[in-house]
Amino acid sequence: MWIEKLIDGIVEVDTPIGPRYVQPNFTERAYLIWTFRNFFSLPQQVLRPWERRLIDRLWQENRFVSLSASGPPERPVIGRIERRPVVQSANPAGVLPFPKPNSAPQTARAEHRREAASA
Repeated sequence: MWIEKLIDGIVEVDTPIGPRYVQPNFTERAYLIWTFRNFFSLPQQVLRPWERRLIDRLWQENRFVSLSASGPPERPVIGRIERRPVVQSANPAGVLPFPKPNSAPQTARAEHRREAASA
């Protein structure tokens, strides 16, 4: 199966409007087969920087492959890239807020205050 992917494989890119397929060249297919050796689907965030650039370049060069709308693709799929949109947070610095304390420590503090007041 991997020889078929090396000869004529395509990469599925998940988009908000549905899957799109891009055609890498022979060398790029070899690299991508190695990338997807253990997983069929990977989020874009786990790819190495050069792998992200490769996918972005394939996307920008419009190396899309049109497939039939019915049924699975006729060509072997090397792997699937999950391109999740970046969520803009209200916190631009990306700093996480401190978690709110739960009720148990508050009751311990209140008991400590009562003991201090009674002493």
